Amino acid sequence: MRKKLNIAIVGLGFGAEFIPIYRDHPDTEMYAICQRNKKNLQSIGDHFDIKMRYSNFDELIHDDNIDAVHINSPIHLHAEQSIAALKAGKHVACTVPMATSIEECQQIVKAQQQHGKNYMMMETAVQTREFLYVKELRDKGELGRIQFLRGAHQQEMAGWPGYWEGLPPMHYATHAVSPLLALTDKEVEYVSCLGSGNISDHLTAKYGSPFAVESALFRLRDSNLAMEVTRSLFETSREYVESFDVYADKKSFEWQQLEAEDPVVFTGEKPKRVNIPDYAHFLPEPIQRYTTEGVYDSEENQHLSFTQGSGHGGSHPHLVHEFISSILEERDAFPNALTSANWTCAGLCAHESAMKNGEIVKIPIFKSQ
Repeated sequence: MRKKLNIAIVGLGFGAEFIPIYRDHPDTEMYAICQRNKKNLQSIGDHFDIKMRYSNFDELIHDDNIDAVHINSPIHLHAEQSIAALKAGKHVACTVPMATSIEECQQIVKAQQQHGKNYMMMETAVQTREFLYVKELRDKGELGRIQFLRGAHQQEMAGWPGYWEGLPPMHYATHAVSPLLALTDKEVEYVSCLGSGNISDHLTAKYGSPFAVESALFRLRDSNLAMEVTRSLFETSREYVESFDVYADKKSFEWQQLEAEDPVVFTGEKPKRVNIPDYAHFLPEPIQRYTTEGVYDSEENQHLSFTQGSGHGGSHPHLVHEFISSILEERDAFPNALTSANWTCAGLCAHESAMKNGEIVKIPIFKSQ
């Protein structure tokens, strides 16, 4: 019987969603939690009966009993904490995006390669039931040759924590970028992006980003394919959507207009509404139920990220299982550090292009050493 991995979760807002999944996964122990707010730390620790509780991240990563750290901190801490945990000999899972700059992405890749621990950006969009359904169509040859892809992530972030206010839309683009790249098994080579509209001055002031919407065209490396991504965060009326469309020569898939509807699969010119199945059967039985329920099993207690967008399409237990399996099987996680860097830098470079009125910007190439 192999030893279970001891897991520590950092950040207990969105991060709390993952506590029962690690608790119930057959190969993990939900060993420790970390949050600066000591009152919340004690409350959540008591609720889930977790004895090891840290309010200091540096103390947590130097606990020799911890095998892996799952980081759910504010965006500006992702790189710093990921690098520190890798250097401390921990496997790292980190919520999106990987980092806030190209340089930080490069530093994480370097730390991962130097210290030999797994790094996985916990990108929900490549483990949703919709993504798994289209991937299945692709793998069975039912799509045929992919001709073009489109992604969108539109969300109103008013009322979220202050560090979100005025964030450039494409700095948080991985939910829209990643399913397109994962379905093509390609990376982004370069981008041209335009900003449109404007947000309030008090929002613009924080990051110097004026645009309400950023819309980008990407060329994929070593490919004749292009893809389009649209992103908005503030002051643009739209029901929440994280969507992708895939156009191929045999079949095409289009996301529904409204969340309550079903998506459409086209065969030639003939449309058909499809009810997307759940893929819980891909998971160990003890965590299968978490594709359809949140941490507290009641709407009034669930984190906004779960109730907004139908719980990230059932992706949370799939993410956990991929991260844990990659460690135990001694292989790269999907996405690994190199892929995570490309997906993140696609958005960073798109915003750079938007600030230069659509000038083409090349995405850095990240390679194994």
